Amino acid sequence: MKLSSRLAAFFVAFLSASCLHATAQTPPILVLNSLDASVSVIDPATWKETRRIPTGKEPHHLYLTPDEKSVIIANALGDSLTLIDPRTAEVQRTVRGILDPYHLRFSPDMKWFVTAANRLNHVDIYRWDGKDMVLARRISTAKTPSHLWIDSKSSAVYVSMQDSDELVAIDLATQTQKWRIKTGPMPADVYGTPDDRHVLVGLTGSDSVEVFDVSGKEPRSVRKIRTGDGAHAFRAAGDRRHVYVSNRVANTISKIDMQTFEVTGSFAAPGGPDCMDIMGGGKLLLVTSRWSRKLTVIDTEQKKVVRQINVGKSPHGVWTLDHVPR
Repeated sequence: MKLSSRLAAFFVAFLSASCLHATAQTPPILVLNSLDASVSVIDPATWKETRRIPTGKEPHHLYLTPDEKSVIIANALGDSLTLIDPRTAEVQRTVRGILDPYHLRFSPDMKWFVTAANRLNHVDIYRWDGKDMVLARRISTAKTPSHLWIDSKSSAVYVSMQDSDELVAIDLATQTQKWRIKTGPMPADVYGTPDDRHVLVGLTGSDSVEVFDVSGKEPRSVRKIRTGDGAHAFRAAGDRRHVYVSNRVANTISKIDMQTFEVTGSFAAPGGPDCMDIMGGGKLLLVTSRWSRKLTVIDTEQKKVVRQINVGKSPHGVWTLDHVPR
């Protein structure tokens, strides 16, 4: 009996230690508080904010480095980048002298790092050597470049122009403009279909997502998908067929089929839903509630809010390493 008791105690201790280790290894959720110049670190095991990390002024968006060792936070008004460990949320370093990095993206071939200067009306293309970035070219654009998308071949950057209502394509090899085309009002986020034939643009000044055929020499607007007022940001559902779009004014999120370009479902998302991430497994959707200082967690199967976590002022970007395929 004594031996059995000792074995039982050993296994209980072993399992407890294993659970604690697993919890410690759970990647944190990062929320950018754009008007507080900080990052809220959320523990997904307890759904509590564990700490708040200072950044440069106006952090809006963030992106993982190709080696997955750093998350880069773009501090638009601070003209800087803050690099954070995606597994521990520890600050690694700050890169200064990056002018007005509002939005950012790496090319799939890992050679280029691109930023959109929302305030200064230019797009910067940097060469990336795996550690540092060197400016290759600064391209003047129309008014208020907003969001970026790079195709799967790393050949073209698509940029929305928020205040001149345009979509611009830039050739990465030559760092020159390929074309520009008018869009609906106030274009925001841009998302490309897996086959690179179409680009979706959220029209924040409208109630729709505009679809462009970019497979030919000249682009064509081929469809508008009505989703809800303030169509804004996209996030892949993880199945290479569907994408979510947040409708910031309507306080909803819509799911779009990228083969049929139809809305297949929608659900409520309070407080001005903005940027999103989908946790591994695809069931839980994270969305920043821009006007209510909260991170909202939505069960996509039940289509309902399951919890909200208080964060800082004007939460914008949200990200976790534990996410579905982009």
